[in-house]
Amino acid sequence: MIRTLLYFGKYLPILTLTGSLIVACSGKKDEAETAISAPTYRLIPAKKVLFNSFVDCNMAEAWVGDTFRIFPGKYGEDPLWGDARDLKFADGHHAEEAFASKAADFHEPIMPPNVPVNTPGLHGAVWFETVYQDAKDQSGRTLYAVYHNENYPATLPYNPTTGEGYRNEKWPQGITGPTSPAAVCRIGIMKSTNGGKSWENKGIFIEDLQPRMILKPHNTSKTFAGGVGDPSAVASGDYLYLFYGEYGYPGQYDEKNYDPRTEWSGQCISVARIRLSDLDSPVGKARRWDGKGFNAPYTGVGAPVSSLQIPMDAEGGPASAPAAGFHWGPSVSWNTYLNSWVMLMARSTGPSWAGSSIYISFNSHKDLGDALQSQEWTKPKLLLDKPGFFLWYPSLQPMNTPEDITNKHTCLRLGKRARLFVKNIKPEKSEYMSEHIIEFEKVE
Repeated sequence: MIRTLLYFGKYLPILTLTGSLIVACSGKKDEAETAISAPTYRLIPAKKVLFNSFVDCNMAEAWVGDTFRIFPGKYGEDPLWGDARDLKFADGHHAEEAFASKAADFHEPIMPPNVPVNTPGLHGAVWFETVYQDAKDQSGRTLYAVYHNENYPATLPYNPTTGEGYRNEKWPQGITGPTSPAAVCRIGIMKSTNGGKSWENKGIFIEDLQPRMILKPHNTSKTFAGGVGDPSAVASGDYLYLFYGEYGYPGQYDEKNYDPRTEWSGQCISVARIRLSDLDSPVGKARRWDGKGFNAPYTGVGAPVSSLQIPMDAEGGPASAPAAGFHWGPSVSWNTYLNSWVMLMARSTGPSWAGSSIYISFNSHKDLGDALQSQEWTKPKLLLDKPGFFLWYPSLQPMNTPEDITNKHTCLRLGKRARLFVKNIKPEKSEYMSEHIIEFEKVE
């Protein structure tokens, strides 16, 4: 998920709150929207907080007893960017203390090793995106990490017996030059029984296989060849619900019959689910939303959340096209003040994940498994725009307030106020930081 900056798209229309802070501050729906009501919110300028370690994903975190623990970074083999040992953890008495940790305060957990090509096990690099804490373990030490995984034909060559892996034929270009390969993302689970100090790989539980890869000459975006990634997972009832970016073709890619509108129709932010009781053995257990229910298999073709898609007549398009617009990188939390789910997302507007804006959406149904309730998200509204930057991986984070500490809030469960963190990127600098507090108001 380390992506080089090669292009900046056109700046979007903006609303100014104060000075150089550029935001949209109302969640009120317009006449063309769905009847689902959305809360209102405002961004409050706050003292700038810079993070002191590497972040290139959602911030995975949990309270382990009275310790707030975060898990940023990347681990594993990567022939394009080099092998990484940046996935580390840091602690605090509350979120702000953990986020203020110095580089020397981060520690490497014991991670499962990468295994040789054509051997079952961990291939490619991983980033922890969400940590689900097993409610049955009162100590808080049993954790399940939902990880984003990236591979190439070199690290995961096609296996005709299993159907996994990729053929290095007409493979699309990556973002470091004409000879670099595009990656493919998958999503897996790891488990820890000691609060995240060591991890055991449980396997990939959702992926797109070779037939859904989008190849040359059509894939020219310098992003992914296909796959699923950049997830955020939340528990509701007996299930873990996974909101993720879908970058593959919705069916078998066929160069001669390729249709960009068909590709667009199956992409954006999608949702799948897996029983909490299946997390110890997740392979093959997840089911994707297919437009009617959670019926599609873990390697099958699902359907994105339609309200989160950008229409093609509003500058939306397929992820394989350089100038297409799509939302990606969801970060989902339950808000106890609003009694609503809140989703932040980035918006791509150019090649190599160009995009200077962050959007917000709401879903008031606590039970995501009943009928269509996992799909009923409000149309995304502009939350923050910073022309001249790429904005990636937005998330809402707890603060050091008595409410946040007493209730052990994390990025998955928050209240009336929270810190907005986002990765701010220019070609010469990349900073994961916060400059705002968001404050919500209920709609009566």
